[in-house]
Amino acid sequence: MRVTPNGVREEHAWIRDRAPVVVPVLNETRDRLGTLFETEVDAVDAETYRREVDAVFADGEVAVNVAGYAALLRELDVAGDYPGFVVDEVLGRELAATIAGGQPLSVLAQATFHFADVHVDEDATADGKGNAGVDDLDAALAAGFQTRLPGWDWREGESQFAVDAE
Repeated sequence: MRVTPNGVREEHAWIRDRAPVVVPVLNETRDRLGTLFETEVDAVDAETYRREVDAVFADGEVAVNVAGYAALLRELDVAGDYPGFVVDEVLGRELAATIAGGQPLSVLAQATFHFADVHVDEDATADGKGNAGVDDLDAALAAGFQTRLPGWDWREGESQFAVDAE
């Protein structure tokens, strides 16, 4: 696989156009997490998702890595699927973390990836190829973007742990 600036632009467009599949997974994940943590989490619309995809891809160092992970997952297929379970999970987890940003969001995105992944129906996310990595790609996009986007009360306002150095 060779990643070029043009390839990154193509992955950007593909991920951006994936909104009809990713946004419902993202919002379902937020609903499930909100229920578990007894909180309301704001839903995300397709335009907000697309704007955030643009923001992620505006940073070239992040863009090349997101594009690489996404391209690998779109093409990944393993005969019998189960023997490849680890590689698609690792790629999905890392993609979600890269999208979310630095600590602590990257760790939250990795955990959220596994939570989202078990709820993604591969038939609902199929891209026509039937590759094993496509459902993991959709779960990773949903986990990464749901983590970096606002909507969680605990992320609003100043942290009680911030130190005011005078």
